[in-house]
Amino acid sequence: MNEILTLSALDQSKLVRDGKITWEDLFARHYDRIAEVNPRINAVIETLPVTTPAHFPFSVKDSIEIAGRSCTAGTLGYRDRPASAEDATLVARLRSAGGAPIARTNLPDLLFAFESDNLLFGRTNNPYDLLRTSGGSSGGEAALIASCGSPMGLGSDAAGSVRLPAHFCGIAAIKPTSGRLPREGHVPPAAGWVEQVWQIGPMARHVKDLIAFLPILMGDSRYHRGSVANLRVAYFVDNGIMTPDEDTIAVVERAAKALGAAYARPAGIEKTYDLEMGFLAPDGADGLRAFLRSIGSERTHPLLDGWLAKHEPYRTDLAGFAGVWAELDEFRARMRSFLRDYDVILSPVAAFPALPHGKSIDNDVFPGFSYTMTHNLTGWPAAVVRCGESKEGLPIGVQIATAPNREDLALSVARRLEETFGGWKPPRI
Repeated sequence: MNEILTLSALDQSKLVRDGKITWEDLFARHYDRIAEVNPRINAVIETLPVTTPAHFPFSVKDSIEIAGRSCTAGTLGYRDRPASAEDATLVARLRSAGGAPIARTNLPDLLFAFESDNLLFGRTNNPYDLLRTSGGSSGGEAALIASCGSPMGLGSDAAGSVRLPAHFCGIAAIKPTSGRLPREGHVPPAAGWVEQVWQIGPMARHVKDLIAFLPILMGDSRYHRGSVANLRVAYFVDNGIMTPDEDTIAVVERAAKALGAAYARPAGIEKTYDLEMGFLAPDGADGLRAFLRSIGSERTHPLLDGWLAKHEPYRTDLAGFAGVWAELDEFRARMRSFLRDYDVILSPVAAFPALPHGKSIDNDVFPGFSYTMTHNLTGWPAAVVRCGESKEGLPIGVQIATAPNREDLALSVARRLEETFGGWKPPRI
């Protein structure tokens, strides 16, 4: 594989700006790489022509609008959706920084699964093991970036959908503070109470791209840079919902040791799974089913069906949902009080590395995704970076959470861990 393709978006851009490579050559190399790997990973649903000068390519999850392209959200009812009239705000901001979208990437049916598989485009494979999933819902993004078909891209996250695929595919990503990035141009649009947990986030092979581009995505030049000096770091390896496998525990503990972290688990974190599901599903998924019917998705993928079925036990009435809100307020208050003593919390991203296809919805597996759900509930920023691998050679990431609006600290710690443990490593594909 050409070494230029392994570089960060920042370094690729510098090569173009310094005249060491033409922008046409840079993009041609990425198109060639996509043509080489996509028959095996099925991460890209459409390549996008770039006809005007740009300094770096980026990819976009097929739930984020690109002007002139149809955004399907992976669901049958949007198969013939009209082309978008304009870019999503974050796509426009990356263009303004010199980038150009090179590909739209695969995802689950209407985004609801921890695997990227749908009835329109099929399943995306993990580049480190094609028999395993790349994760969801931003699984196409993670697989493509890990395979060097794109240096960075945009995903979205309501229960771990940026962080989980980054973990499964060994790249870096961040879910910013809830509401920190504009969500205009996301399909389906966040609405109602779901707005509290849903956030678009950037994904990249190299943490320095996240550090450089996050202020651009925020539209905030005042964004400050964090330091790892004198940080009070806590870590835990078991959230009381599902115990991680031994490889995951070992990777998190090594990362914690490298940072001099103290073992401390926030009180009440064991309520994460029931709170997230109760928050998303007070109507037993009736609203989602009605939305699917309204757009013509009369047939849905089995993974989405499995997600919707998991909502039914959390069906409640108005008084019951008020109780969920009260529990959520208490949960957030307890988590916030934990930060009186600590600046950073390290934890697993999930209880396991990448799973075989079709296993994510199993009852004995699904609660293992609760580690990311915690920070959707709090609304805190949470980053992921690869810090090791399993005995089978599958990437294992570590999750780094910080106080609201302190993305700088999360990414500074991620950069330190990347420097210590090597971060992304090329797949043999």
